[in-house]
Amino acid sequence: MSFRYPDGKLYTTNEQPRSPIPTGSGNRGMRLEDDINESIAYYRRENIALIHKKPTPVQIVNVDYPARSRAKITEAYFRQASTTDYNGVYHGHYLDFEAKETRQKQSFPFKNFHDHQLQHLSDVARQQGCAFLIFRFVASGEIFVMKATVFMQLKAESTRKSLPKDVISENSIPVQSRAFPPIDFLPAVERLFFR
Repeated sequence: MSFRYPDGKLYTTNEQPRSPIPTGSGNRGMRLEDDINESIAYYRRENIALIHKKPTPVQIVNVDYPARSRAKITEAYFRQASTTDYNGVYHGHYLDFEAKETRQKQSFPFKNFHDHQLQHLSDVARQQGCAFLIFRFVASGEIFVMKATVFMQLKAESTRKSLPKDVISENSIPVQSRAFPPIDFLPAVERLFFR
């Protein structure tokens, strides 16, 4: 199946196929998105927050119908560049955030964040919303929550192509992986925005 951005460029991904069963200790075999989706489902069940993963807007172009019950999309285009992955409400405050992970051990590549995503987060922050980023270093399992405005300032001041882990650590709140929810990021959001 192929997807295209609004400008016609082909969307490609370097993601490896995932194993359906987590490997290693704890949640390390699971992808960040899976852990966040479980966490927001927990927040919703426990009436803590209402957060949703935003769907990516696509225009379906071609569908293969080998049988009515087995329709398969074979070609689609992105209608527009998506903004961020998640948004919602927590104690009357609007949340908007992007979550990314890297296999690099000591830095986080700036290229992992797209300009349109950062512009969207900047717009949210300008309207007094809680705009933030969640980083995961896959090798160590370390997770950090950082205000989007702080990330953009660090990016603007940097001469590098990545943000060192020690700089991330100094400018964000660490989050521990646990069972329920797998990534309890709302206490970090509380500390960043409400204290």
